[in-house]
Amino acid sequence: MTHQKLDNNAVNGTVQLPDIPAPDKAKTKTFALGCAMLASMTSILLGYDIGVMSGASIYIQDDLKITDTQVEILVGILNLYCLIGSAAAGRTSDLIGRRYTIVLAAAIFFVGAVLMGTSVNYAHLMVGRFVAGIGVGYALMIAPVYTAEVSPASSRGFLTSFPEVFINFGILLGYVSNFAFRKLSLRLGWRLMLGIGAVPSVFMGLVVLVMPESPRWLVLQGRLGDARRVLVKTSESKEEAQLRLASIQEAAGIPLDCTDEVVKPPKIEKGHEVWKELFLHPTPAVRRVLIAAVGIHFFQQASGIDAVVLYSPRIFKKAGIVSYTALLGATMAVGFVKTITILIATFLLDRIGRRPLLLSSVGGMILSLTLLAFGLTMIDQHPHTKLSWALALSIAMVLFYVAFFSIGLGPITWVYSSEIFPLRLRAQGTSVGVAVNRVVSGIISMTFISMSKAITIGGGFFLFAGVATVAWVFFFTFLPETQGRNLEDMDALFGKSRRKKSQSKDETSNGQVQLGNTGPV
Repeated sequence: MTHQKLDNNAVNGTVQLPDIPAPDKAKTKTFALGCAMLASMTSILLGYDIGVMSGASIYIQDDLKITDTQVEILVGILNLYCLIGSAAAGRTSDLIGRRYTIVLAAAIFFVGAVLMGTSVNYAHLMVGRFVAGIGVGYALMIAPVYTAEVSPASSRGFLTSFPEVFINFGILLGYVSNFAFRKLSLRLGWRLMLGIGAVPSVFMGLVVLVMPESPRWLVLQGRLGDARRVLVKTSESKEEAQLRLASIQEAAGIPLDCTDEVVKPPKIEKGHEVWKELFLHPTPAVRRVLIAAVGIHFFQQASGIDAVVLYSPRIFKKAGIVSYTALLGATMAVGFVKTITILIATFLLDRIGRRPLLLSSVGGMILSLTLLAFGLTMIDQHPHTKLSWALALSIAMVLFYVAFFSIGLGPITWVYSSEIFPLRLRAQGTSVGVAVNRVVSGIISMTFISMSKAITIGGGFFLFAGVATVAWVFFFTFLPETQGRNLEDMDALFGKSRRKKSQSKDETSNGQVQLGNTGPV
């Protein structure tokens, strides 16, 4: 009788789970929420570094007597060091699992934070930046991948926005650290600001151990029984767990009628074969996915967010604020606004959808950047006149800019890029997006001071406004809506023409779509 059920289900394209108690909906949401939060907490590492360096760099420059160019390199170089971590994280997570990769990220950052906090000179500090950068690279790649793979489709946007939420929370913590230690001695203050970053990494490395492994990674290891149990805990119904398991098994090449606890692991493409499929011989769908992921990561950083977050004290000083306390206080306001608006965004992603939120967000950024550039240009052109209206406009536009960024482009970049790659390419594909993100961030943060001197600070923000305009056009023409889609359906979504994608959206029912004759996914 059981075998007959399995055969019928295999024909219909679904797999029948063994008799596992149906999940309680409230407990399921709580469990999935907890998993997403714990995994995404690793993003605090990057956020804290960004936030703390904005203020610490002022004291470091005074203490170590370094030039503006050395400050730019110190602040931005971590983003380039991230490339090593993000490039290695894809393969590492396929080998040891998503969960232990998160532990590894926290451990590496811990070492980096200790090195920075005990620095005696510029070279020592740069070594700490190198180690911390590798840890941040691991964390940035693995957090959104794990969260996307453990989340049900109905709340994936909400849950996979958590990495950006915790980046913002980390930025706020960094700003608070700047403000809290501002009155300590010059030699001690900035070292405590940097070194205290080791504390959250210890906590994160420990709490991750209570998380389950990604069900998709478990299937790739042939551990179907473990994957079933995780899916039941993170799905809103037993039927949804069945559909998710069937989709993953199909993507991994495991027969749908297989219900064994452990099976022979499917052949996993070697790393070089994955890279070949991504770059040398991509299908049209994979090519579109890669361009979409690279594009959204590129424009997220090229629109100037790290210039604002990292150098906000300098921007406010240029606008007319003089004292360190007032500068750091205004910078803390940036952190509060970013954190509040991204919390709002998490509740809108699965209600409004990715595209409407993204396009309205970038539209607001364009307006804010243009007005900020105008205000700073007016201040530049009247150096001996106090323009109170221009000061107020500049401060307001910085706050509006980070608000618009955090309600759309900020979280959607991580949500979108982590959900569009097919399973076999997801780890490496996501690492490519992270690499682009960090390279562009590094370029912006290592050139902003020099650019401001060359074309004025107002000219720099006019440039960012132009880039944001190009980004809006790219997002409007190239990025389809992914709200409610199963992860295994993205390959088909990106393989269709715009007209077909529009039609398929109308045919979508309750977030599920049909793939050929394979049954529900």
